[in-house]
Amino acid sequence: MVNEGIRLTDKEMRYIQLFEAATGVSVLDCIEDGDLVVFIVREGELGKALAGRGSRIKELARMMKKRVKVVEYADDSGKFIKNLLYPAEVLDPVRVTEKPDGRKIAVVTVSPRDKGIAIGKDGRNITLARQLIKRHFDVDHVIIQ
Repeated sequence: MVNEGIRLTDKEMRYIQLFEAATGVSVLDCIEDGDLVVFIVREGELGKALAGRGSRIKELARMMKKRVKVVEYADDSGKFIKNLLYPAEVLDPVRVTEKPDGRKIAVVTVSPRDKGIAIGKDGRNITLARQLIKRHFDVDHVIIQ
């Protein structure tokens, strides 16, 4: 099941089929960024996807010749952002505020030692997190502090 309004490429659709066949877990969303493919799975399904110390995921990554990240979906935008930024340690609850112009902004406080992880090389992690949070919660911007 893919949420309405989410456009997937043919390649991403194939990745979803491979992932579901390998893990038996349904994918809600998938996004490819260079050598990384991020899969969003239903809440409570992450353990099943990573069963066997992630051996199926490692095999899948080898087959696709890509790095694979699996993120658990959450109905709460703050928890979803926290899941997206993992393994960076989020210190305080994520604050989502609406600006007078109607745009939503999420402010995330991460442990100083994990700031680099949250932002990622060339800002890749935060860019992906922004794309996914926009797709699922219509939050326009994510600020890491």
